[in-house]
Amino acid sequence: MKNRADGVRVDANNPMYEIIPYILDKRYDSQNMITLDVPIGPMDAFLKEKRKEGTPLSHLALVICAYLRTTAEYPALNRFVVNRRIYARNEFTVGMVVLKPGVDQGTMNKMFLELTDDVFEVQRKIDAYVSENRQSGDHNKTDDIMAKLLRFPSLCGFLVNILKWADRHNLLPKSVIDASPFHESLVITNLASIRTNHIYHHLYEFGTVSVILAMGNLREVAKRVNGKVEHVRCLPVGCVTDERICSGSYYSLCFARIRAYLADPSLLVGPPKIVHDEARSK
Repeated sequence: MKNRADGVRVDANNPMYEIIPYILDKRYDSQNMITLDVPIGPMDAFLKEKRKEGTPLSHLALVICAYLRTTAEYPALNRFVVNRRIYARNEFTVGMVVLKPGVDQGTMNKMFLELTDDVFEVQRKIDAYVSENRQSGDHNKTDDIMAKLLRFPSLCGFLVNILKWADRHNLLPKSVIDASPFHESLVITNLASIRTNHIYHHLYEFGTVSVILAMGNLREVAKRVNGKVEHVRCLPVGCVTDERICSGSYYSLCFARIRAYLADPSLLVGPPKIVHDEARSK
């Protein structure tokens, strides 16, 4: 089966990118890591302005929207590798852990975003996602499927292996993919919310996640400004990427675009520019 429930096979133009998944056949073997130190000043000024207008926004919404808008312009950012083949994803989804009130545990589900969403729509979807998953005693689709697997402890490993086999052969049902926290465009975690520094979170071998972002405590970073070295307060974001979905130069353009959006968050308002992924199978 060439295509999947969550993506279509990419016809790569460069033979190098066709063969790399055969050489680096594990996602954890294909990880590259980088830190983005994003100056917090422009973000805070924009958030303050919107708060005065009666529209509260969060740093998390700005970062997710900057990544979403970058993906609209650089569609290869929304690709993934399964069974040594490259796919273009059919949708844009974000996974994020939400802590439940009163208990020392969290749950992880996924948000479904549209490439046309601007920062206000992204914030609305974040708020709805957090509210839905924080309801004490309730279980989301992810919790339910995990609970079903754990009903049979002696068979759990066998059942998980069946899911992995089905995923490798493009047979995993869309209902399972929609419930899986391992099948999404982006996983993001805001460790600053629990007063922790940013980390480099490993990619999962099962599933399709190609990029994970981890925001951490603010820190001062030495930067050259107008010929002088100044210490600029920054939001550090640890990024872990699967190098097989696109080239290093492509990732560089993506990260530069994310920085540009966060340096002027007003660019996250209104409709984005969308570029079609020409490498998708016809």
